[in-house]
Amino acid sequence: MMTRELQLLSLDETMTIPAKKMCQRLAMVAVCILIPGWLVAQTDAAKPADGAKSTGQTFSGAANNGASQAAHDNTYVIGVDDVLAINVWKEPDVSRTVPVRSDGKISLPLAGEVQASGETPKQLETALAVKLQSFISEPEVTVIVTEVRSQKFNILGMVLKPGSYPLTNSSTVLDAIAIAGGFRDFAKQKSIYVLRQNADGSQVRLPFNYKDVIKGKDLAQNVKLQPRDTIVVP
Repeated sequence: MMTRELQLLSLDETMTIPAKKMCQRLAMVAVCILIPGWLVAQTDAAKPADGAKSTGQTFSGAANNGASQAAHDNTYVIGVDDVLAINVWKEPDVSRTVPVRSDGKISLPLAGEVQASGETPKQLETALAVKLQSFISEPEVTVIVTEVRSQKFNILGMVLKPGSYPLTNSSTVLDAIAIAGGFRDFAKQKSIYVLRQNADGSQVRLPFNYKDVIKGKDLAQNVKLQPRDTIVVP
């Protein structure tokens, strides 16, 4: 081993300067040839097998499907004061968030005034697309109800804060009394009633005895409220 090292050292000492430079260049060329080949091998190893999809693409597709289903809701009926997010694909100047006016209409660039109250988001999408066809080729419209403000109940009479309040899916008569701040002095807590409008325009009166309900009696009186219900506290 020592003899070989001495031979290499002797060769280096006897090599001319031009020869040394030539060796250095040859070494650099060899490195330049080997590195790209190594990088290609590493890239090929990192590629997924044929037909495989990346996890990111799978999750993105699922998210888009969920958003599409939410946007095309065909059960909720839009009402006055609801806030709508309207998106026209690739048309940011037309897309915007708008409230439903007291006359039940909304205003949108190019489409003008469009009836929204009484329509489902799906129906409104179709109406807006028809309006925009004169200005946009094959418009794709999405309508999402971002704020539900049209569904309300009223509470009147001997409560601290009578008025109109937003209705949630689980609001009951007891909830309404609590939201209104409770009773005022001399409220007739046994004679409360709910006025409810039927689909045919008629009205029904539902009695509510607060004293009984808080004692656990006749709990069926504590009905789930519906839009436009009016609670009267004598």
